[in-house]
Amino acid sequence: MNIKNDNMKKIITFITFTFIVLAQASAQDLYKKVYETSIDIVNSPNSSDEQIQINQFKVTVLNYMASQVKKSGEEKDSYFYDSQAVNMSSFITDFESNVMKARAMSTAKRLQVIEIYRNASLSNPLFNDEDKDKVYCYVNDKTTYTPFSLDTDWEKAYEEATIKIKDFFK
Repeated sequence: MNIKNDNMKKIITFITFTFIVLAQASAQDLYKKVYETSIDIVNSPNSSDEQIQINQFKVTVLNYMASQVKKSGEEKDSYFYDSQAVNMSSFITDFESNVMKARAMSTAKRLQVIEIYRNASLSNPLFNDEDKDKVYCYVNDKTTYTPFSLDTDWEKAYEEATIKIKDFFK
């Protein structure tokens, strides 16, 4: 039943993303939406500490990505930004859901799920940034809800984590 819900969520996300791209949305609409929503959650007095931390991570990643693109001097189209933002959000949403599912099984299973997502983030760099202190600041923080690298290709990481988590829960 949960697999069907996960697949349905992915299909809806894909259809929504495709519709927006086909409707020729202005540059970086999804990127901006993820950014603005995350900022709103971080600044809301009604947000929990967990929500604030997770959304602060999203803001940090999106700012990091934009600064790395600017630093490289490369031009990236709106698809690049939108795809990275949507895949990062999906990655984190699935991570939260699967951690909760594993927590119901055991602490060891929860830690294994965290490791699957953490490794997917680490093994799929986007910029190959040499400043490991910066890109691993969340990975090395033992108190964070998001132990992931800032330098992540979220499309690839999401795909890898999705495959591995399906095998894990078989």
